Amino acid sequence: MTTAFTPPAGKDILGHPRGLWYLVFAEAWERFSYYGMQALLVLYLTQYLLLPENVAHIAGFTEFKGAVAAAYGWLGQVFGIGDGGSELATPIATAAAITGVYSAGVYATPMIGGWIADRFLGRTMTVALGALFMVAGHFLMAFDVAFVGAIACLFIGVGLFKGNIASQVGELYGPDDLRRTTAYQTFLLGVQIAVIIAPIVTGFLGEKVAWHYGFGAAGVGMAVALVVYLSGRKYLPPEAPRGKAAQGAAPQPKLTGRDWMTMLVLIALLPILAATAIGNQEIFNAYLLWGEANYNLVFFGETMPVSWLVSLDAIISTITVGAALFFWTWWGKRWKEPDEIIKLAIGAVIAAGAPLILAFASANRAATGEPVSLIWGIGFHVVNDIGFAMIFPVGLALFSRAAPRQVGGLFIGIYYLHLFICNLATGKVAGMIETMDGFSFWAMHAAVIAAGAVALLVFAFLFHRLLAPTTETPAPA
Repeated sequence: MTTAFTPPAGKDILGHPRGLWYLVFAEAWERFSYYGMQALLVLYLTQYLLLPENVAHIAGFTEFKGAVAAAYGWLGQVFGIGDGGSELATPIATAAAITGVYSAGVYATPMIGGWIADRFLGRTMTVALGALFMVAGHFLMAFDVAFVGAIACLFIGVGLFKGNIASQVGELYGPDDLRRTTAYQTFLLGVQIAVIIAPIVTGFLGEKVAWHYGFGAAGVGMAVALVVYLSGRKYLPPEAPRGKAAQGAAPQPKLTGRDWMTMLVLIALLPILAATAIGNQEIFNAYLLWGEANYNLVFFGETMPVSWLVSLDAIISTITVGAALFFWTWWGKRWKEPDEIIKLAIGAVIAAGAPLILAFASANRAATGEPVSLIWGIGFHVVNDIGFAMIFPVGLALFSRAAPRQVGGLFIGIYYLHLFICNLATGKVAGMIETMDGFSFWAMHAAVIAAGAVALLVFAFLFHRLLAPTTETPAPA
């Protein structure tokens, strides 16, 4: 028994449902706000907010820092990361930990948001409510005293917004529609274009004018995302029955033994996917601190804001995502495409090479004493972003396709838990940049990613049949 698929309203545009393009633009503006803030956060904390004359003004900061310290003390003891101590002894360690908790938290809450949408509010209402929370959170970042409250609003908002809008992309297509992976890659491509602009705007305003102007610009971007999303709501996927209304609808098929096994395998993939992402997620934490201390960022007598490295990454990533989209389309017309999990392993092997470039750049800096040329950085971003383009959208497509439809929204949220795990670990590891030499620090990242690639190959061997696409007749492409 399968759940009936209702095509969305509106004529197709460029071979995809009209609703996809509203979702792409809404997500792009939401990512403008998110990455605009994230490009500033660790710098804002180390250079401004955690200074003694400023930190005393933050409402609830003592309790917030205590909770962060306790979480990382536990993480260190369980996984043997660092000394396992519960104190954040230096501003850099504190900033890295807070950045890690923020980055992790916004990926943990989508699972709850998916459950709320599935059971109570529906996706459209949940996404809109999440956008409102994020607008409030970004504007609260303009006030020192409201920092903890702003982080709380952003946690809630992203949880309601992120997983559900990604799930709506998948719901535009039938269960075996081969356009699904292409749709998610297009979704990511739209995000990358916005991310190019965000750190340039917020980085210039934050680093060159005033930090709070940068955060205000992020809030404007989030408001635009809300307007775009609401303007296209009639083209979005129909809402499934929920709550009491679902009682009068056709009953959902019960989960089978195969469904449960599939869910367990997908959950088991999360720490492996987290390992493959650690180099990419470090870009928003220790990499910015390392870059500020090591790169030669002076051009024509002016110092480039270090947050613009995030825009550099986005420019390169936009090209690599488009190249990956073209490559797999070209490959699929000539040969059989590998399954998603093999694509993930290929991406992880490539991504493992990126931190090695920084490791050798650090060794060269130690040997010569000269600042690191940005050419090394470009090499790092190119290799990292090729790997990322082979991992993130492919993993999202795998979870969207393989998860039972009865829990589809929940499992899109669960997919983002790998970034929760990764960012939480990154927040702990990033603080170690003060005590490790650069070569060892980045070589450690490469080893973790390589271990993830090996684990993916093992999963491909063990669970190929379970995770392979169904053999039912696909929807027309």
